[in-house]
Amino acid sequence: MSMLEVSGLRKVYTTRFGGNQVEALKNVNFSVEQGEYVAIMGESGSGKTTLLNILAALDRPTAGSVRLDGTDLSKIKESALSSFRRDHLGFVFQDFNLLDTFTLEDNIYLPLVLAGRPYSYMRTRLEPIATRLGITDLLKKYPYEVSGGQKQRAAVARALITGPRLILADEPTGALDSKSTDELLRLFSQINASGQTILMVTHSVKAASHAGRVLFIKDGEVFHQIYRGNSTDEQLYQKVSDALTLLATGGDRL
Repeated sequence: MSMLEVSGLRKVYTTRFGGNQVEALKNVNFSVEQGEYVAIMGESGSGKTTLLNILAALDRPTAGSVRLDGTDLSKIKESALSSFRRDHLGFVFQDFNLLDTFTLEDNIYLPLVLAGRPYSYMRTRLEPIATRLGITDLLKKYPYEVSGGQKQRAAVARALITGPRLILADEPTGALDSKSTDELLRLFSQINASGQTILMVTHSVKAASHAGRVLFIKDGEVFHQIYRGNSTDEQLYQKVSDALTLLATGGDRL
């Protein structure tokens, strides 16, 4: 069984006035295996943000299901959702979502603090992650004292510290310069190579070309997908670019 299974997913929003319905997702089906690195791409309004919110258990589908290790996310009680997300999912956001009044260290510890873990456990968890991400010397600094790339590495550490089954990344390179983007994508590849499953929503062809598989969403459906296979990053970049051109020009499904 796949680690993540998305079956017949549909999401319909009803507008506040007039009762008009907007179908954000129509019939989305895909699965993710343990250890995969999957990128999701699509034009604005294609449904990828809605999909990410449902995968993160921040929204519930109108129909269909999302199962993580066999657990249907829509069946989890509202009172248990926060702890489920904290224990099983790691999040990396475009705008970092770090608290300015906390040091980087305290920001990283926050999920474990909320889970009631003792400081000794938190410190043991953080040390190897901070070393791996190259932020050991930055832990006592505040977010406003470090660069965007360093903030994002701290955000990645926060996502990793709980040992999540799945990392969900929302435009993780969107606020970074070229050098910081390269560093983050290299780190993501290393993290994935260690066995961590990653699902990333991105507009960036460069970011997507580092994944093992790229899903394309169009009009609320999975339009196409590309597997890396033996392709280099450069070759996958070209394949992704070609697929996006097809999306933009209204080409037929490949």
